[in-house]
Amino acid sequence: MTHRIDRREFIRSSVGALGALSLTGESSAAYVKKPLFDISLAQWSLHRALFSKQMDNLDFARAARNDYGINAVEYVNQFFKDKAQDKTYLAEMKKRASDAGVRSLLIMCDAEGALGDPDEAKRQKAVENHYKWVEAAAFLGCHSIRVNAQSAGSYEEQMELASDGLRKLTEFGASHKINVIVENHGGLSSNGAWLSSVIRKVKHPRCGTLPDFGNFNLGGGKQYDRYQGVKELMPFAKGVSAKSHDFDESGNETRTDYRRMLKIVIDARYRGFIGVEYEGSKLGEPDGIRATKKLLEKVREELSR
Repeated sequence: MTHRIDRREFIRSSVGALGALSLTGESSAAYVKKPLFDISLAQWSLHRALFSKQMDNLDFARAARNDYGINAVEYVNQFFKDKAQDKTYLAEMKKRASDAGVRSLLIMCDAEGALGDPDEAKRQKAVENHYKWVEAAAFLGCHSIRVNAQSAGSYEEQMELASDGLRKLTEFGASHKINVIVENHGGLSSNGAWLSSVIRKVKHPRCGTLPDFGNFNLGGGKQYDRYQGVKELMPFAKGVSAKSHDFDESGNETRTDYRRMLKIVIDARYRGFIGVEYEGSKLGEPDGIRATKKLLEKVREELSR
């Protein structure tokens, strides 16, 4: 027997079904507002645990998710220094991150030589020393390697030398679809005007910056203004590092005004990941990570209004 449903009854039943879906949250998923930025965890936040062997590098991604509720990570090459070309080891890193539902973003690379070395042969060797990390980053599914713009000489000489080494490495990185990004990490690299000029001189879309909220030590007891520095580096940012040390009773970082700094980041139209990088000593590493994440979430909510 066939039942006929008139038009008005069909509309009433359809609206009722949509209302039920709305109540269960099924129809609202598409309207969830994307956060201003996502939060990642820099491996250096756990450097004491890793150096003391309380934590193994292979367990880092799982710890990020299970212990801190963070689903994206930034590795540091020091914690798997001899494994850059060990595909079996890298495959295990990749599997563990995938199993934990964690995204691998980048590898921070240190101690591979000065990319702006005045000696051309040494500069080229430093460039080539980074090749294995480009390949490892590509294998792990990262978007970048973070490098240093170490050099020597006058302001202008270092600009020429650093841009030369970075350009050569970036061209290799581009062939693997990997960015080469520079952190303000001491010396002239902590001078925002100098480093932004270096990136402009490299003039390659895959060469950028990783602005760090705290690394503005120029040496000789001199500090570069951190807010000015981050502002100068943000146009080239492919990542951001939220360096933290200590917190007051209200949960605010005592060295960096996160509200002021994050407004600079957002005003630059950056919408990528901001990495928790706790480097303090008053709080243990786990509590320092949680305090940094909580502050980032709090300010993100304030800025979203």
